[in-house]
Amino acid sequence: MQFSDIYRDKKVFVTGHTGFKGTWLISWLHLLGAQVKGYSLAPQNPFDLYHIMEGDKMCDSVISDIMDGERLKQELLEFEPDFVFHLAAQPLVRLSYDIPVETFAVNAVGTANVLDALRFLKNPCVAVFITTDKVYHNIESNYYYKEDDRLGGFDPYSASKACAELVIDSYRNSFFNLIKFEEHKKSISVTRAGNVIGGGDWAKDRIIPDIVRALSTGKEVLVRNPAAVRPWQHVMEPVGGYLMLGARQYNEPKKFAQAFNFGPDKEDNLTVKEVVQKAIDVWGTGIFHTPEQLEVPHEAGLLQLDIQKAKTELGWKPKLNANQAILETINWYKHYFKDQSSIKEFTFQTIQAFDGK
Repeated sequence: MQFSDIYRDKKVFVTGHTGFKGTWLISWLHLLGAQVKGYSLAPQNPFDLYHIMEGDKMCDSVISDIMDGERLKQELLEFEPDFVFHLAAQPLVRLSYDIPVETFAVNAVGTANVLDALRFLKNPCVAVFITTDKVYHNIESNYYYKEDDRLGGFDPYSASKACAELVIDSYRNSFFNLIKFEEHKKSISVTRAGNVIGGGDWAKDRIIPDIVRALSTGKEVLVRNPAAVRPWQHVMEPVGGYLMLGARQYNEPKKFAQAFNFGPDKEDNLTVKEVVQKAIDVWGTGIFHTPEQLEVPHEAGLLQLDIQKAKTELGWKPKLNANQAILETINWYKHYFKDQSSIKEFTFQTIQAFDGK
């Protein structure tokens, strides 16, 4: 595997390890031979991917709140990690309208807690902070956002992630300034990924889980924003990007301590309607509809990422086009409903096949 020389036998601290992307990350790190310690809230459901993958066997799992700064600092400092991947977050746009204060606290102050713990870590460390494509001040025009574009956010989730980016930038300047790198030995980067799809996501109000829940029970798929355009990508694309960035930072910590977008190629920015129809085609049956009068909170109608920097500077590029990403995703769920006993091995095989592309 392309990261084996970097991550094998290294200590990797992952926040949000019990979540959807977090479980894919620790599964990949497990295959790479890393020693992983996770810090996160407990999975919400018995069918969550973390349980399916037997996550407790792949890491030292600490079930605790990212808002508990002292516990977080204690666990991180005791572990003395070589790498930190910060994924813990309140990740849902629509939920952020219901719990805006908690969303701001978890996403901004929680990020500050991780950064503050790193201040007291004595050994060198690479830290990759995962935010979102929604951190950009989105004017919803036919524009592809670059890493140095203005940050902002309409909804509480997007704004809270933009706040997190300001926190990261402040700590990077104040405590982990590259001018004094030889003193602190901390390399801090930021990643912004597009709309991620993949097997094992059961979150409420996400399009793929909504599709799967409907199709698996013979119901119509309810589509809220059929014309909305998003940068869709399979979960292994950004997770592979995080690992690649961490590896690059390990070798050249000052050069890669910056922000990177991970998204699809331009031709793979699809509407929600297109994604739903392609998913139904792969599933083999099903229909969808959009109610004529559906009151929903504001969500961006158009969002696109420029990924040229990641291509040029990291050597990263998408491996799956949109059709392949949807195919991989829906096939995972079909396998899950057909034979849950082998889904763990199926997931490992998916990672290995992707890494070998």
